[in-house]
Amino acid sequence: MIARSLLAACLLFLSDVASHAQSGIASIYAYHGAKTASGERANPKALTAAHRSLPFGTHVKVTNKRNGRSVIVRINDRGPFKAGRIIDLTPAAAQILGFDGLAAVTVSAM
Repeated sequence: MIARSLLAACLLFLSDVASHAQSGIASIYAYHGAKTASGERANPKALTAAHRSLPFGTHVKVTNKRNGRSVIVRINDRGPFKAGRIIDLTPAAAQILGFDGLAAVTVSAM
């Protein structure tokens, strides 16, 4: 009985993550060679990102609203910590999206 309840809770959580979509401002990480909140070493060439609440390892599709470009990144850190921003991207991910600085984006969990 407990196993069924646990399984149901896990499935509910995963369906909530899968339906998670946000629109807002993306920014680019400032890298200093430190470790991320997940314990990985920060890599500006990787397609990774920081999000306040999504679980580490979650893959999200980030779409630049201005030009329609998209990239899939993996959440491996926490942030951003500036008001109004919803995701911090590596320089590599921002380059694929075609922005330098800030951009209006949509973030959808995969």
